[in-house]
Amino acid sequence: MEAPSAPSTCPCHLVAMPYPAMGHINPLMNFCKLLLSNNTGILITFVVTEEWLALIASDPKPDNIELRSIPNVVPSELTRANDHLGFLEAVMTKMEAPFEELLRCLQPPPTAIVADTFLYWAVVVVIRRNIPVASFWTMSASMFSVLYHHHLLDQNGHYPVNLSENGEKRVDYIPGISRMRLADFPLNDGSCRSTQTMQLSLKGFKWVSRAKYLLFASIYELEPEAIDVLKEEFPFPVYTIGPAIPYFSLQNTPTLSNNNGYMEWLDAQPAGSVLYISQGSHFSVSRAQIDEIASALRESGIRFLWVARGEASRLKQICGDNGLVVTWCDQLRVLCHPCIGGFWSHCGWNSTKEGVLAGVPFLTFPIIMDQPLDSKMIVEDWKVGWRMKEDVDANSLVEKDDIVMLLQKFMDLDTELARGIRERSKTLQQICLRAITNGGSAVTHLDAFRRDLMQIKKK
Repeated sequence: MEAPSAPSTCPCHLVAMPYPAMGHINPLMNFCKLLLSNNTGILITFVVTEEWLALIASDPKPDNIELRSIPNVVPSELTRANDHLGFLEAVMTKMEAPFEELLRCLQPPPTAIVADTFLYWAVVVVIRRNIPVASFWTMSASMFSVLYHHHLLDQNGHYPVNLSENGEKRVDYIPGISRMRLADFPLNDGSCRSTQTMQLSLKGFKWVSRAKYLLFASIYELEPEAIDVLKEEFPFPVYTIGPAIPYFSLQNTPTLSNNNGYMEWLDAQPAGSVLYISQGSHFSVSRAQIDEIASALRESGIRFLWVARGEASRLKQICGDNGLVVTWCDQLRVLCHPCIGGFWSHCGWNSTKEGVLAGVPFLTFPIIMDQPLDSKMIVEDWKVGWRMKEDVDANSLVEKDDIVMLLQKFMDLDTELARGIRERSKTLQQICLRAITNGGSAVTHLDAFRRDLMQIKKK
């Protein structure tokens, strides 16, 4: 591996190592861009696997971010969606050696490393090389607390759990987390694959205490109780560096001309009249459930924009003419459009932050991992959304008629219920906007971490 031609004048060289998946790469890259926004004295080497280098190489980025690659950890046919456990095992066992070799070749030598918390071996590598490391957590701080205190589930006999019998049971012993259903804990269904996935996922938390910093891609005001608890747990700085979504590009980037006409279609719709639907990039509900959703959209009569990826062509035939089905869109730009009146979401943390920052209410339909907990925060803690599905059985079907009733109620802007949830969404939006402006909590923490980096170089 060749060393990058780094500017020799940069006093600080930060290496960023994300988990090789879109939901982890994007927030770490956005964090790096923000880190450079007011400082040209930092060089960042951003490390991805070869497949991701091909996907993101053309994306706009500051000159001080240099992309480097290490070999893919799995064959291309093995994806997170069809073998999540196999992919995770490969990430945990096959990336350490090439990453350490890359570190050895880099010039100038790294000043510090920022690595995804799941990549526990990154902490092991940098300790061997005597380089400070910041652990970067891409999910909510609440999810971090749930996993960090996972032993409490074992102690109370709640892991794993029979969800059909005890899924609705609520517990309140996770520090910083309000009472939550056992069904909303991650990977708690008792299956062998879930148990193995949890064991691998927890490895990173055993090494967090050896880091020098803990960075949350979150806003303090969204989950202060969980963050305050974690600040007490660790002897090093814990920073909430902001949502790490591309809000900074909204005013600078023109609308893409090759957008299949969806922005022009949105421009023609009345304010607050369109439901935006996205179930994420990888995991999905069953085909039967997708068909129930499509039929409900046709019968409900509401306007919608649905990002359906591989199924777009088929679903266009079912949904009718009240909306659009596309394979991709600029999600944050769409959510911020004045015609969007709601967000049907799988509740991945990045999508959750985008919906909150856009000030739109949610219909939550979580699938896996942190998504049920994010849904719980949206519905119960922030009160800016409704659940599409109350049943804790992951395999149960939400039928068309029930979806139609909920959609029509949710999108009826004239009811007091709908007005209330939209007012709370706008209030939460303003709280987050204050946090990412000068003097706000996210900007303050980002500045503090930037100062810490520059001090490392001086020592």
